[in-house]
Amino acid sequence: MKWLNFLHLYQPANQQKDILESVVKESYLPIFRKINQVEKLSLTMNITGSLLELFERDGYTELLELIRTVVKEGKVELTGSCKFHAFLPLIPKKEIKRQILQNNQTLERVLGFPYKPKGFFPPEMGYHPKMATLLEDFGFEWIIMDEVAQFVNNEFPRPNKLYVIKDTNLKVFFRNRRVSNLIMSAVARDTQTLKQSLKDDFVFPYLVTGMDGETFGHHRIGFENFLFEVLDDPDFQTTSMRNFLSESATQSLEEEVVDPRPSTWASSISDIEKGIQFLSWKDPGNPIHAEQREFLDFTLDLVYNYPEKAKNYDEVRHKMDMALASDHFWWASAKPWWSLEMIEDGAFRFLDVIQSLGNVSEEVLYKGYKYYMSIVSQASAWQREGIVRQMAVEQNEILRIPFKDRTFGKGGAEEGVYWAFIDLMKEQEKEAAEKGDYEKATLWRDAIYKLDNKYDIYDTINVIDLLRLEVGNGRVEEVIERYKKEYGKLRGGQPEQRGS
Repeated sequence: MKWLNFLHLYQPANQQKDILESVVKESYLPIFRKINQVEKLSLTMNITGSLLELFERDGYTELLELIRTVVKEGKVELTGSCKFHAFLPLIPKKEIKRQILQNNQTLERVLGFPYKPKGFFPPEMGYHPKMATLLEDFGFEWIIMDEVAQFVNNEFPRPNKLYVIKDTNLKVFFRNRRVSNLIMSAVARDTQTLKQSLKDDFVFPYLVTGMDGETFGHHRIGFENFLFEVLDDPDFQTTSMRNFLSESATQSLEEEVVDPRPSTWASSISDIEKGIQFLSWKDPGNPIHAEQREFLDFTLDLVYNYPEKAKNYDEVRHKMDMALASDHFWWASAKPWWSLEMIEDGAFRFLDVIQSLGNVSEEVLYKGYKYYMSIVSQASAWQREGIVRQMAVEQNEILRIPFKDRTFGKGGAEEGVYWAFIDLMKEQEKEAAEKGDYEKATLWRDAIYKLDNKYDIYDTINVIDLLRLEVGNGRVEEVIERYKKEYGKLRGGQPEQRGS
């Protein structure tokens, strides 16, 4: 199995120097030093043009030289993307083209040699069918998106074929979200645990994962060492998309034409069915999102009508390009992501564009200022009045149902599922205690308590998933099947009426 482990590196174009320094030292530098040291390696990455310019701004010469070296040597394949991390499904085609072109130009300038990316990473893996022919016109050969975009007949696409988007020659790599989330959440913290969780995936020709590069070392301190272990382990045949597509074995794979649905790597199947797959950037029930969208359209229209011969046209356009970043929409979603600071910054960027226009009327200035004040004041009120917290709570209630409610309350065979997991956890607790691994024994003791009291909804990774990783799916399914048969024979009715 070839592992196509894609990493996305991004920071806002105006990122504070101290924050960037932390990310560089904890994550970026260790990762690229390691890649430079490994003799045989190939990875696919996206580094936004705006981030490369931040490295230049703050003088990270060693990091830039490492990036140039590993790209030139073919160890790292860089994708195309949007220079300022715009959310493509919700901006005009004209702006999509501009962002992609600027990103390509920045890559070549910073690298210092001709470089034309063959793959494309849409920010947030945000996909809309309008993008396919546009990307093909740019010369891109493949795109990466989440597997939820191709959830058909209750199945995700299997990595035993090459997928091609309908009416194009554009290939698509579908990200496996289970494995990606397993790694990002640090449930698998060593290669042995990871291999155990991947045993059902090794039968396929390839596996695609995708995650933020900052996961390793910055979001999770010390976790970069896990990435290095994976890169050093011969059982994980890590390779880039470019190299994978060039291999003869890959070219013999059957091709299947697909028509992916609009989606992101954060979309749920339910979101897509309801038509709200872009919820974090355009929530129909979020008035702040609505005003942000109106403000964007209002500002962009002014820029389109601003004469290109104006002395400060390039400055105005640059400010507009930066203002299209997806961050301030995402931080205004409140489900659960929220930052008053980022919301204000995004609104100010639109206002700053308008204020930079020459000979703009008082009426236009007033309307821009009114948009700005409305967005900031409403966001402040939401935070002050507890609306943000309530929205986050409601979202969690929708997404999380205690495991006990999903099984125990249904009786019969389904109740057997609950008790199968409880007994397996008791076995793990006893085994750990006998080995003197009291920390792990405590983990399983607490897991049983959480399930019994329905506290498992507060875990980032459910204790059920932890158990499957620890003992393997095969053992879990075997015990579940035995318990289901046993409990399926019991009489229905109230608990006290059942046999023993």
